[in-house]
Amino acid sequence: MAATIIGQGITIEGEVTSEDEVVVGGIVRGKLSIEGQLTIESEGVVEADIGAQSVSIGGSVTGNVTASERVDLLAGGRLIGDVKAARLTIADGASFKGNVDMDT
Repeated sequence: MAATIIGQGITIEGEVTSEDEVVVGGIVRGKLSIEGQLTIESEGVVEADIGAQSVSIGGSVTGNVTASERVDLLAGGRLIGDVKAARLTIADGASFKGNVDMDT
């Protein structure tokens, strides 16, 4: 199945749900409920609570993140909010402000 791509120049306000992989390069405000992988590219901005299988953050996220598997905060990525996931990685150059719950 192909990934759903929210490209640069696109702004979505509301709730986004998907059973497949989603890649965000634009702006999303509201709520994201993704059953697969969620990738926020370096130019992506998410102002929403996120629920996904796994989340990779290269852009900016303001909101709480819940992942059934893992959250990866990449170099240059910025996250303000709480994280609940089995695994969390934070790369050099990433910015994180919030609480972490790794209770499986």
